[in-house]
Amino acid sequence: MIKIEAIVREDKLEDIKDALGAIDVNGITVSQVMGCGAQKGYTELVRGQEVLVTLLPKIKFEIVVSSEEWEQKTIDAIQKAAFTGNPGDGKIFSYDLRSVLRIRTQERDYDALN
Repeated sequence: MIKIEAIVREDKLEDIKDALGAIDVNGITVSQVMGCGAQKGYTELVRGQEVLVTLLPKIKFEIVVSSEEWEQKTIDAIQKAAFTGNPGDGKIFSYDLRSVLRIRTQERDYDALN
């Protein structure tokens, strides 16, 4: 099992949800997060003072898939939907999961994902 985390622009939320739905990836968790990276933030005027805003609002997707094949399909779908070509498009991380437990049925691992 593999967990995929993608941190992307806020305005790409619906595009990515649609792209994941199109490949039948339905189990997702979405969070609003703040972060900084190569973009370095921006300057904003607040009450006549210049303020450097370094933490930018982003959307974080968390998805667990059952195989490397699904990992690649999922990453490709997110990358295509999130791409603008500009700094701040985001990052995608993937890593192995040791176990999964569905609380209601006590199913484990692969059975808990379906």
